[in-house]
Amino acid sequence: MVMQSIDPHVEELLGQYRGLLHVFSQMAEVIPDKLKGFFEEAGFVVAAVEHRVKTEDSLKGKLEKKGDKYRDIFDITDIVGLRVITFYTEDIGKVASVLERLFEIDWENSIDKRKAHETDSFGYLSLHYICRIPESSYSDPEHPELNKIRFEVQMRTILQHAWANMNHDTGYKSGVEIPKVYLRNLSRLAGMLELVDDEFSRIRRELSDYRRKVQQLVASGDLSEVELDRDSFVSYLKIKPFDRLTRKIASINQAEVQEVDISAFMPIFKAMGFKTLGDIDKLVKDYSEAAYQIACFQIGLTDIDILSTVVAPQNLCTAYILKNGGGKLGLKLMLDALNGKSESNEAMAGFLLEECKDLPFMNQ
Repeated sequence: MVMQSIDPHVEELLGQYRGLLHVFSQMAEVIPDKLKGFFEEAGFVVAAVEHRVKTEDSLKGKLEKKGDKYRDIFDITDIVGLRVITFYTEDIGKVASVLERLFEIDWENSIDKRKAHETDSFGYLSLHYICRIPESSYSDPEHPELNKIRFEVQMRTILQHAWANMNHDTGYKSGVEIPKVYLRNLSRLAGMLELVDDEFSRIRRELSDYRRKVQQLVASGDLSEVELDRDSFVSYLKIKPFDRLTRKIASINQAEVQEVDISAFMPIFKAMGFKTLGDIDKLVKDYSEAAYQIACFQIGLTDIDILSTVVAPQNLCTAYILKNGGGKLGLKLMLDALNGKSESNEAMAGFLLEECKDLPFMNQ
């Protein structure tokens, strides 16, 4: 059996790799941490940040094919590799902007594969940057090579990433040439996924536009034009529509007001038939006095000195339900929605009905 000799230059490069392996490993830890920290600080969410150091066997295979391209180990740009996976296509540009701020970019060797137009290229439309850590960002006096070694960062969407992995598993691992009919079907799927990627981005843009429009309408006071949904209700709460009534109720006992989340009232308003923020605004205008009467009866003779911001919308809903014939069942459904279903809610509903039946608003 004849042993195949290794090219001396390849062996020299592999020796350099072994000598720097601890530095490559250090880079593979430092760089993702810096990226994740920057993303978190900026409030920017990505699906994942992956990293790897090329194994010696993998590097050897590469060098045996084209080792003459590299003078030394520092000419090889992908021994340390990262992949940043985003949820949306437009976020790839944001990630690229972050990399340009944090690292030195080797523009000559970076490549934008998103410009490819092959029918089966969807999973490989990554943006690839070749980077170097500047000393101003991070340095290690014991390992100055850190600032000399270049590394690769691939940026792609989560769908592109999934497709690349599936296509690689389906098309390459078997070692068998794939018949054209299967390649055609794979290409069709790639086209569908690309459309899905684009559609996710379009929906995200339209939702952002919708939220901005809702915020503008809420700020302008044109609430009758704003459909009641989760996003619009959150915007509505920012103008504190129940604040005046809450403070009036708190003044009964000079109580302290404790801020709590009242977004749980949105489905209750929907169940009461409200379709727009204007409907809730009308509820506040028309039923605040009734809600105040309920509060006076409930806490006027007590020493309660802390009230939560739930008191205003809950009393408004109670007044509306009773005034519009919802009765005990309506009150129970409200309490179920707020507190979760329990037998005690029926008793509480009966108690509310009894204590409110003789209040002035019920006889107006």
